[in-house]
Amino acid sequence: MMATMTGESSAPARSPFSAIRAIDYTVIFVRDMAAMRRFYEDVLALSLLRELSPNWIEYGLGPNTLVLAKPGRTAADAPTPEGSASLQLAFKVSAPEVDQCADELLRQGVALLSPPTDQPFGHRTLFFRDPDGNLLEVYAEI
Repeated sequence: MMATMTGESSAPARSPFSAIRAIDYTVIFVRDMAAMRRFYEDVLALSLLRELSPNWIEYGLGPNTLVLAKPGRTAADAPTPEGSASLQLAFKVSAPEVDQCADELLRQGVALLSPPTDQPFGHRTLFFRDPDGNLLEVYAEI
C-alpha cells in the first residue's frame, strides 16, 4: 500500500480494463481481400457471419468473430509489407483433425510450413500461411 502525504494509506485504484473477460473479435487487415476471402471461406470453410461492406467481412468462430478488413475502415494504417506476417492465429481441433486439416490443405494446394508434428509441450501442430502471409496454426492438445 502506498502512503499519502498525510500519512493515510489507500488501496490502488481498480483499472476499468480489469472488466475485460475475452477477446470478442479479431480483425485481420488484408492486402488482397478477394484472395483472403476465398481462402477463409473455401479453404478453411469458415461460416460467413455478415458482410458490412466489401471492405469488412465477418466470420463466426464459436463465440468469437474473425474479421477481414481493408485498412481505412477503422484506422488509416498502411497495409503490412509483402513478406511480413501481421499476426499468427491458432485454431484448436482434436488430435485426429490436425491430420485431416493437413490433408485438406494439401488437397486445396496450400503449402505446409510444417506437417502435423507432436511437440514436446503437449500439442500436435500444423503450420501454414494465408494468402497475405499470416502464420496460421491448427493444433490439438495431446
